[in-house]
Amino acid sequence: MTKSELIQRLAEQSPHLYLRDVEKIVETVFEEITAALSRGDRVELRGFGAFSVKHRDARTGRNPRTGESVQVEAKSLPFFKTGKALRESLNEKKSDDYAAQSDSAGSDDGGSSYF
Repeated sequence: MTKSELIQRLAEQSPHLYLRDVEKIVETVFEEITAALSRGDRVELRGFGAFSVKHRDARTGRNPRTGESVQVEAKSLPFFKTGKALRESLNEKKSDDYAAQSDSAGSDDGGSSYF
């Protein structure tokens, strides 16, 4: 799902809001998460997950083509850890899908199975 698809879906679910207002809300949320991470803060959305910043030290790397040693600068990377509720909802859905697939695999209706 892209940002524009997210905005469109939220606008459809909230007909009392103008599309431009939904766009502003989504932009503001992303800007605030970005600003918090830039300050080194952690952003936790209970049940969904947590955004944080991981710091990588400078190191010596290798150019894969030439094998030559190169210096890789220190950098900060965004990191996302899923929340428990999100992980559980994804795993419940998958187990339901697998159960449906195995039910259709055993039938004689010509259904195909991935396994």
